[in-house]
Amino acid sequence: MSEPQGSEGTTQRLPVLEKPTEPDHTPPPVLEGAGGSGRFWSPRRVPAAVVAVLLLAVAGLFLYDIAAVRAGRPAMRWRRELATQLAERPLDDTWVLVGAGVAAALGLWLIVLAATPGLRRVLPMRRTHADVRAGLYREAAALVLRDRAVEVAGVQSVRVRLSRTKADVSAVAHFRELDDVRADLDAVLGDAIQGLGLARPPSLALHVRRPGKKG
Repeated sequence: MSEPQGSEGTTQRLPVLEKPTEPDHTPPPVLEGAGGSGRFWSPRRVPAAVVAVLLLAVAGLFLYDIAAVRAGRPAMRWRRELATQLAERPLDDTWVLVGAGVAAALGLWLIVLAATPGLRRVLPMRRTHADVRAGLYREAAALVLRDRAVEVAGVQSVRVRLSRTKADVSAVAHFRELDDVRADLDAVLGDAIQGLGLARPPSLALHVRRPGKKG
């Protein structure tokens, strides 16, 4: 084929179209020993705000009463009665024990809130970058597993309960042999759990039954 010529007889070359390169779909490597793959810490704004408001109210009330006494006014009746009750009641009194138990339970609850991460609904994912952390909601992960399970031939319905350490899947099969359905579900759900990219993939507990049977 002859090449096209311009008006002055010069030869013009057509641009060569190169085939676009295929994008690289290879997943990024997982950082080994990068740390930070533990649970996400909850800010716990509501408990902190409630405790702060209560402490502020109690402290403000006591400060007002002390300032009133310093100014020559009598102390509030409730504080006088409280001081009398604390001075007269023995330590084994029922109300003293109840009050001490409530205070201890409240203190223990605050310690637990301060020492545990919280955010149990968020599952930490594997880290592929040192400065990036990602998490997946348990409800979303359970929905992914359910959608993958219902694609298996013979599965009528699926119920998934997902915790941080275990994926409990109950399936109802209305045709095909239960062993065949169980084998397909085990393979499909195993791949789906690995595909979630969780830092600690949960173990799979699979239950397959016929409609109308418990198990």
